[in-house]
Amino acid sequence: MKNVLWFLLGVIGGFVVAHFVDKDPRGHELLAEVDARIGEFTDRMSDAYREQEARFAGVVDAAGSVAANVAAAAGNAFEAAQGAASDALDSAEDAASDAAGAAETAAEKLTD
Repeated sequence: MKNVLWFLLGVIGGFVVAHFVDKDPRGHELLAEVDARIGEFTDRMSDAYREQEARFAGVVDAAGSVAANVAAAAGNAFEAAQGAASDALDSAEDAASDAAGAAETAAEKLTD
């Protein structure tokens, strides 16, 4: 509690001193210069923040585009694998059918 009191007294004292300094023309000029420097600093910080934000937005957009391309390629690969597996299954069925037919023919020849 004691620290809060000292903090508040310091802030209030700073405002009182700034008010008295602002009444003097030289003090007014000094405070105007300090205000201008603070404004320049905040403008530079704002510009840097916006520039960095734009860079991050570009990186995020690029990552999203890459992710979409990867998802599309994975979908295409899955469809191709599914088609190849279906073709292999059809070929295996045809081969099994041909083998069964050949076995029947061979069995008929043996029984004759």
